[in-house]
Amino acid sequence: ETERERKRPQLIHCARTETIKKAANMLPKFDPTNPIATMSLLEDVTTNAKKIQDSVLEAILSHNAQTEYLRGFLNGQLDKQSFKKSLPVVTYEDIKPYIDRIASGEPSDLICDRPINLLLATTGTSGGVPKLIPLTAEDLEQRILFGFLYAPLVFKHIEGLTQGKSLMFYFVTRESETASGLMVRFMITCVLKSVNPTNSFLWDRVQISPHAIATCEDTNQGMYCQLLCGLLQRQNVARLGAPYASSFLKVIKFFEDHWHELCSNIRTGRLSDWITDPQCVSGISKFLTAPNPELATVIEKECSKTSWEAILRRIWPKAKCIEAVVTGTMAQYIPLLEFYGGGLPLISSWYGSSECFIGINLNPLSKPSDVAYTIIPSMGYFEFIEVVKDRQEAGHVPADPVVVDLVDVKIGHDYELLVTTFSGLYRYRLGDVLRVTGFHNNSPQFYFVGRQKVVLSIDVSKTYEEDLLKAVSNASLLLEPHDLMLMDFTSRVDLSSLPGHYVLYWELGSKFKNAKLKPDRNVMEECCVTVEEALDSVYRKGRKNDTIIGPLEIKVVKPGAFDELMNLFLSRGSSVSQYKTPRSVTNEDALKILETNVVSKFLSRKTPSWEIHELHSSR
Repeated sequence: ETERERKRPQLIHCARTETIKKAANMLPKFDPTNPIATMSLLEDVTTNAKKIQDSVLEAILSHNAQTEYLRGFLNGQLDKQSFKKSLPVVTYEDIKPYIDRIASGEPSDLICDRPINLLLATTGTSGGVPKLIPLTAEDLEQRILFGFLYAPLVFKHIEGLTQGKSLMFYFVTRESETASGLMVRFMITCVLKSVNPTNSFLWDRVQISPHAIATCEDTNQGMYCQLLCGLLQRQNVARLGAPYASSFLKVIKFFEDHWHELCSNIRTGRLSDWITDPQCVSGISKFLTAPNPELATVIEKECSKTSWEAILRRIWPKAKCIEAVVTGTMAQYIPLLEFYGGGLPLISSWYGSSECFIGINLNPLSKPSDVAYTIIPSMGYFEFIEVVKDRQEAGHVPADPVVVDLVDVKIGHDYELLVTTFSGLYRYRLGDVLRVTGFHNNSPQFYFVGRQKVVLSIDVSKTYEEDLLKAVSNASLLLEPHDLMLMDFTSRVDLSSLPGHYVLYWELGSKFKNAKLKPDRNVMEECCVTVEEALDSVYRKGRKNDTIIGPLEIKVVKPGAFDELMNLFLSRGSSVSQYKTPRSVTNEDALKILETNVVSKFLSRKTPSWEIHELHSSR
């Protein structure tokens, strides 16, 4: 009996260790080439959402119990109740000192029991400075499996994809190291560089461009050669796309600027001399093997037409869809993609971030405005802070926030997402606002509302990213009858004179080539009014009743101004594949680029409507 009692704690420890091992990779390995097994796994994880979430939390806490971070808050109490009571809700600034220490060479067990192999860099366009997010090898493996989960859904819903390959445009960014030698990469670069001889057959099976070209570190050479691969195999392209709508539009603009040269390469069978990267030269040599004047003539005929409307469908006639994230801030680019795509369905496949991969779109053919992401409960432990904008300032968590578990969210409610991961993030505010639209089995489905972030503010008026996007989208509709398109925009607050006012920088494009971009003054002034009318009652009261806000101003910038803005952020370490235009700008260098490119200015000539009863009505 004494011997049994002596061994009992050891047996319990062994049992718990075994449970942790099973839970450590909550998304089990599966055969990505077997769609039936993949779909079955998807049904299983969404059906057992609560059980999986509890297991994930238990595994994370058990794994990381001895880390400096958790010891400081939990003192060995690893139950769910202690986790929620004792661990604070945090932002990046709260955990940055720990990450900085790891970057400087201190051990990973400050926050995580497993080695942190690398730090993921965010783009830095949301907050101004890239964040460094810890990642373990096991977590990376989970994210790659997550990507395979989605693949069968696209083939299930879209006929004809198996008859060709994907022309998906990817770009890697040159990696760097911390002072201690820890690797720093962007997420897409990380995934692309995980392809190796043991799994490269999966890439070759579905992608038009060779992996060597997609991982070229020279963005222009890589983009050029990926386009050339796609043109040479135009009859074998079943889908097009890039990680984000914005990066795919950069490709289209690049194509518009280089189609003459691309056709010359195809006509002569010779690659342009400026393509010198060994990976690109080697990769393209498999396809550019001989002159093909007939193909060059076909492409030239389409590209030289007056309008580039439906150009993607005309160049790649067998393409079935465009795949790119078009939700949240990317929704602004939907009209442009529809224009160039000529009716090709827009597929927004998944939702995630550098911090955590989160959900997938189970209905790929849903309209972009109806896309709902189903959360995969195996990817981390998820909590939700209910968001009531009128009572909660962005960036501020109330003293006693309403925090609910994954399975307890309510349809129609908005929440800010908290993530707890195996790689050392605990109750971390992602900053994204999600609206619950329903459930798939027992896992909630969310519409991505936007960032929980005030982008513009004067006095008591606070304009959120979501509201600014909607207002600008409403106003841009006024451009369509004049064959103009809004290519991109950003904003700032001008306090150089009183009262201060909002300034929007718009880059316009024409539906027709070589058309003069001279927007009508009356139209642009009406755009100013339309934006103001779409903003909330606090803004409109400040404009009409209190006169503490001046008329909104739109400044039209030269074509290419936003490319210059992007290049500024790229020069500071951002990534082409993950770049998102900031919706508000305060950086002096960025503002200088925008102001230097201003070609015309327009002010709102009307005061927006506001009635006193709106004081008591909700937004």
